[in-house]
Amino acid sequence: MDIARTPSNPDGNPEMADAAMQPKDPPEIRREDYKPFPWIVSETRLDFELGIDCTRVRSTLTVARNAKAEPSPTIRLDGDGIAATVVTVDGEPSQSWVMDGDDLVLTLPGEAHEIGIETEIDPSANSQLMGLYASGGMLCTQCEAEGFRRITFFPDRPDVLSTYTVRMSGPRAQFPVLLCNGNKTGEGGDGDTHWAEWHDPWPKPSYLFALVAGDLVARSDSFTTMSGREVELNVWVREGDLDRTEHAMESLKRSMKWDEEVFGREYDLDLFNIVAVSDFNMGAMENKGLNVFNTKYVLADPETATDGDYDGVEGVIGHEYFHNWSGNRITCRDWFQLSLKEGFTVLRDQLFSADMGSEPVKRIEDVRVLRGIQFPEDSGPLAHPIRPDSYREISNFYTATVYNKGAEVIRMMRTMAGEEAFRKGTDLYFERHDGEAATCEDFVKAIEDGAGLDLAQFRRWYSQAGTPKVAVELDHEGDTARLTLTQTVPPTPGQPDKAPMPIPLKLALIDRESGTHSGERLVVLDKDTAEFTFDGFADKPALSINRTFSAPVSIDREVSREELVFLAAKDDDPFARYEAMQELMTGHLVAAVSGDLGDNDRQAARSDIAQAMQSVIEDDQLDDLMRGELMAMPGQTYIAERMLVADPGLIHAEREALKADLGKRLSDQFHALYDRAEKVPFSLDAEAKGARKVKTLVLAYAAAGDPAKAAELAAHQYERADNMTDRQGALMVLAGLDSAERTGKLIDFYNRYQGNALVIDKWFALQASSLHPQAIEHVKALRDHPDFTLKNPNRVRSLYMAFAANPAAFHAADGEGYRMIADLILELDPINAQTAARFVPPLGRWRRIEEGRAKLMREALERIAQAPKLSRDTFEQVTRSLG
Repeated sequence: MDIARTPSNPDGNPEMADAAMQPKDPPEIRREDYKPFPWIVSETRLDFELGIDCTRVRSTLTVARNAKAEPSPTIRLDGDGIAATVVTVDGEPSQSWVMDGDDLVLTLPGEAHEIGIETEIDPSANSQLMGLYASGGMLCTQCEAEGFRRITFFPDRPDVLSTYTVRMSGPRAQFPVLLCNGNKTGEGGDGDTHWAEWHDPWPKPSYLFALVAGDLVARSDSFTTMSGREVELNVWVREGDLDRTEHAMESLKRSMKWDEEVFGREYDLDLFNIVAVSDFNMGAMENKGLNVFNTKYVLADPETATDGDYDGVEGVIGHEYFHNWSGNRITCRDWFQLSLKEGFTVLRDQLFSADMGSEPVKRIEDVRVLRGIQFPEDSGPLAHPIRPDSYREISNFYTATVYNKGAEVIRMMRTMAGEEAFRKGTDLYFERHDGEAATCEDFVKAIEDGAGLDLAQFRRWYSQAGTPKVAVELDHEGDTARLTLTQTVPPTPGQPDKAPMPIPLKLALIDRESGTHSGERLVVLDKDTAEFTFDGFADKPALSINRTFSAPVSIDREVSREELVFLAAKDDDPFARYEAMQELMTGHLVAAVSGDLGDNDRQAARSDIAQAMQSVIEDDQLDDLMRGELMAMPGQTYIAERMLVADPGLIHAEREALKADLGKRLSDQFHALYDRAEKVPFSLDAEAKGARKVKTLVLAYAAAGDPAKAAELAAHQYERADNMTDRQGALMVLAGLDSAERTGKLIDFYNRYQGNALVIDKWFALQASSLHPQAIEHVKALRDHPDFTLKNPNRVRSLYMAFAANPAAFHAADGEGYRMIADLILELDPINAQTAARFVPPLGRWRRIEEGRAKLMREALERIAQAPKLSRDTFEQVTRSLG
């Protein structure tokens, strides 16, 4: 699964109200308490009589005692806000069942039985978007992590694997398309009602169940697997969206081919369906053979989608398809093992996207996400290992730590093993555990055995939270360079003391005169402190370390601006060159915010940064995609992470001042770059994408250095744009300026795309994330806009998540930004708890913020905590954030 990105209970449904109002003391689930389920559910048969307001579900479970588990005379079937109308055992009405809270508990006397259960649910009232719910007249499901229990009673845990046979029936006019997991085995009907039957031959957990019924059209194609299986492919969307699905289909076919070639994984059904859904909590879901997607990650054409949107569609489609093996054929034993499937699959989608585009640019993008989201998570109250030890609400652990850091940990194994040996390890993993519910330990053991590595100490990466810090010192004497590395892992909640972990660091020692080196080396720091010596250096070399970001650590070293300027211009590793540029700017900004710079030092530092930036602009060996990364300024969150206590206001002011200085110093160079890039015609190739990227960056620097000229240039770009990337880039800059062009272009953009939900999401987000001094007032006004609704997660995120990620506005000194997010959480929690809970972490970073703002952030959290009947999702996030 890809994680993304009105009055309460408006329908007055008491079941949904109860489901949204969980007690404030949910039980703690602990990994060490795991026990196998006492019953095997070998077969699950489901019969759905579909309706928007009332769907009747008949389930038949074939169960037998599990010889590998502790025997039990009862079977507990999870439920959530549902009631059984009929319960049978072996075809006869049963009197041996009771309700224990939400769960149905049956007493079973024999070794094997057939259990029948009927339930009725109201999809239209399901605002939580978990289980079976209605979206714009269609029915769809989201069952990960615990949504299936909102459909029928079932042992809703990932280690209960069953084959599924499903019959769906409903009004032909309302639901002309009936889709489910697996292969279609039959269809028919008479009059106004029709039916379809589906069978999935591969045992799966209930969280992978999927159903979609609605009025849909498909882009169809086919793919022939490496063994000759012909697979029918369909991308299902609403009428009118079909012409925006070509990129999605091509991305799917590229994913299937790549997984065969790189990991040896072949698709295993006759059919693969993707369905785009407007109302969806996540990015997409990997249900076996029927992937349900947020429309954001399916629909794309040049007029409505940016280059980033195109990349997102390709990456998410790849991610969900790759889950067919790393998540479906092998699933996770319990939810503590979530990174088993998600971390591995994120790595697979990162490698795929790198192969489809620019490998160095993709690597930088991935690291930027890690540093912007996961590093703050690791240093805050919500820090947790990639394999957690306990939880109260599992949806809160769909985090950047589990996904992105999990991918980095597996990438480190790949780095230490080498690509060929790593492939042997993954082949062994798939061979050993196909058809099983496995653990993170199973994966590590397979890599260990297949690649011939000793990963005993490496396992600490799975159990210890926190971002390691590596202190670096390079000394030189005679012809020897001596590198001293020291690691520390900061204390995190529940883990005050940490043991050293193996940290693989790629490095090169670069001759300062020639700018060359004798080869990249890999060292592994597996102690608190270690020394490495390198001979043959008459003069002290420049150190390029953590090349390709070989380990998810923070590097701490004393390095002069002169050396950073040199590395920014000469380092042959694209990531290390990017890192030098980032460090050059970050080091200056941290010193400036801390008050450690006089006027002369400030001007000298800015001059050095401008020199490095000019070398990037004028380097004709660079492509513009990479040039754009080197020109980008470090984000405010990353700068704040480099400080013990951060003042967001000062960080913003200093960052904008540096941007303005660069915009003025390099005005001629920036505009020459813009003029060159503007001549590149539109296409989706790397040259054109790079040209669009640097044009937007030039506009951003110009807006800081010469706002009036920037407004004119941005308006010109907006008017001439023949694609969404250029149009949105221009509008992004205009949205932050107080100019007549801003108002006119925002109105034009809305009128041009009114009715296109995904593009109007952009319109909301551009204003909420803008640098405009009145951004908070703009967000308040947009909250009352007729197109805003709390019922659609995309629309909520487009306005409020964009605002929460806007440091200048969110961290307003009077606390108004914090109060707005707290108000949103309280209003949204009864409607969609999972989405509401995702807004808590920005408030939870109060410990790292200066005292005045920290007090206001904590007060906002305390106000949320005092609200009656909070959901489990939000309650856990808030209480952990308060500490």
